[in-house]
Amino acid sequence: MPTPGADVPCREGDPTYDVRWPWNAAAPTRPAPPGLTCVFRVRDEARNLPWVLPPVLAAVDHVVLVDNRSGDGTAELGRRVAAEAGASDRYTALEYPFEVSRAGHDHLFTPPDSVHSLTHFYNWSFSHVRTSYSMKWDGDMVLTPEGVSVLRDLSWQLPGSGAVVLVPRHPLTVVDETEAWIDLRSRFLEPWIYPMGPEFTFVKAFEWEVREFPATSERIVAPEGLCVELKWLDTDEFAHWAEVEALEQRRVRRKQREREVVTALREGRGAEVADLHRIVAPPGVHVVDHVVDTWLPQARRPLVGRPGRRDG
Repeated sequence: MPTPGADVPCREGDPTYDVRWPWNAAAPTRPAPPGLTCVFRVRDEARNLPWVLPPVLAAVDHVVLVDNRSGDGTAELGRRVAAEAGASDRYTALEYPFEVSRAGHDHLFTPPDSVHSLTHFYNWSFSHVRTSYSMKWDGDMVLTPEGVSVLRDLSWQLPGSGAVVLVPRHPLTVVDETEAWIDLRSRFLEPWIYPMGPEFTFVKAFEWEVREFPATSERIVAPEGLCVELKWLDTDEFAHWAEVEALEQRRVRRKQREREVVTALREGRGAEVADLHRIVAPPGVHVVDHVVDTWLPQARRPLVGRPGRRDG
């Protein structure tokens, strides 16, 4: 039997993990307060959070972090980082205890209303947003100081506009504390910031979930150089894919490029890959801090300048 009051009951029958959208709550006529809430869905991101979480806390009004079965202390670290930033009152920590299907084949054959579906997981996570705008953000994406300023300005300008915002991100593969390689072949674009409402929920696609939005929505593209996506050469960046062979399909061109880069770096061929740039940090500075605080702000613009480029 469907759970009373649930907008998307999970097929497993656990009312705690039914989706209840805030606009269908007890006072549906009351508009959501203006502001921007960032939603993280994370698993084993303790390595990244010290770089990822502080700038986001500085940029948005509220953060919701949903921990999915981490075994590295991600949830505890998130709370500590928020407390150290003086933002505990703007930070909500949640747990999602179910194994979620991996992108690709597993996701395709998982019903979208199952607690094991990426679609249900995302909708449940975003149902905890209480502001008029929400931001999907990954646990490996680091904002630059300029990125913090841009998002902070947007957080009060967007409400009521109906616009969605695309933030270019640049993969940064970290070799060790002093060396990293940034990929400037393309500015990987994806809509990250959306209004909250019934027209902006997640639906099932072939390899992963997709957030719907009206074709009439204005699209705002943020400047390049505001965000890097951390990749670590000593980890498996494709573990969340059920079948690595699926990366050969045209609709996952971005993942094909990531696979090309990591293979070349592990074989010592980074310099042979077009538009892949080696960065070495000065003594005593971690390369991630160097890239975010110094290298990107000083880099020429546009970062991606190839004629006829194709965005991933």
